[in-house]
Amino acid sequence: MKIMIITDAWDPQVNGVVRTLKQTRAELIAMGHEVEMITPTGFKSIPCPTYPDIALSLFPGKEVARRIKEFAPDAMHIATEGPLGLSARAYAVKNRLPFSTAYHTRFPEYVKARTGIPLAITYAFIRWFHGPSMAVMAPTIVVKDDLEKYGLKNVVLWSRGVDLDIFKMQDSKALNTAHPIFLYVGRVAVEKNINAFLEIDLPGSKWVVGDGPALAGIKEKYPEVNYLGVLQQHELAKVYAAADVFVFPSKTDTFGLVLLEAMACGTPVAAYPVTGPIDVLGNSKSGAMNEDLREACMQALKIPREVARAHAEKFSWRAASEQFARNNRVRRSQAGTAGGAAGGTAAAGQGDSAAGDSRSSDDAVVVPIDDFNLLVTNQGRLLKAHDWFKELEAKGLAEAAPAGGE
Repeated sequence: MKIMIITDAWDPQVNGVVRTLKQTRAELIAMGHEVEMITPTGFKSIPCPTYPDIALSLFPGKEVARRIKEFAPDAMHIATEGPLGLSARAYAVKNRLPFSTAYHTRFPEYVKARTGIPLAITYAFIRWFHGPSMAVMAPTIVVKDDLEKYGLKNVVLWSRGVDLDIFKMQDSKALNTAHPIFLYVGRVAVEKNINAFLEIDLPGSKWVVGDGPALAGIKEKYPEVNYLGVLQQHELAKVYAAADVFVFPSKTDTFGLVLLEAMACGTPVAAYPVTGPIDVLGNSKSGAMNEDLREACMQALKIPREVARAHAEKFSWRAASEQFARNNRVRRSQAGTAGGAAGGTAAAGQGDSAAGDSRSSDDAVVVPIDDFNLLVTNQGRLLKAHDWFKELEAKGLAEAAPAGGE
């Protein structure tokens, strides 16, 4: 198949979405597929408010449309809900082209954690964005069920994998502090709930590996913690292998690739019993989940490293990529009706008129919620969203603590 993947998440970002897409692309090519990517590379962009490492492409509609038309894909996958994803969606709906989407991140929960915007508003946007998709790919059963509860249709599974050759058990002295060593790896941001890990009293030492908007404040608040920046995979594997327990305090991740990476290196996991850890750990003995994170950490210390590794070996990128291709191939057989059904789903689900979806990719397609300026659906209003975020920051709302569901 000729597969086109459109993503707003790409280099130089270092996160699970980027790693997933890179691994999937490599596996698809190895399987004989032709893969073309549309990424922020080459587009004019502005830094995402509160997340300057993420580039938001400016006015990409015409170029996205040109590249889709030129490549003429058999399958089109829209990986993210940013400007590139919105442009690809607009072109596909206008031209009645079938496409799939993915739900990589608990976007509504992230937005609420950073801005205080109620979940109901952002889930309305999620329903609108993914409504025309033939296959909304979710990483776990729990996430699939959650999306269906919020009204999404055509939700299918797309699991994740781990590179078992890079992430492996090894004798590592990469972390030269007192044992037991408790490790966090990931973006340092409010929605990752990292304070829940750093504030608990644990023996030995703590390490944080990664970068993010909350790093400066975290370093100031917890000077006794050890810090490393973003690492390449081979160096990261040595860090995982040197730790005694991998601590995953997030309550908003849909999967958590770092869980698999840590276990592949033989490092057991400590986490809350929430989506992500529940799906990855399952009923295995490779990690400990507890509402008391300290108790989970202490329980994880007792888990043999071989047990953690054995569980990670059940996850492969080849199997996950075959699942991705199968989702697109099966749905592609419905191409004769899917495009029309997609347009109808969008119109019926969120009040978009047929005329609205027939506009060019540079025209305005606005989510019909008056105060939904953050989640504008066209490039022309991106700067307005930027100003809106700046107002939030000025009011201190951008540092709102994570909260439960609405």
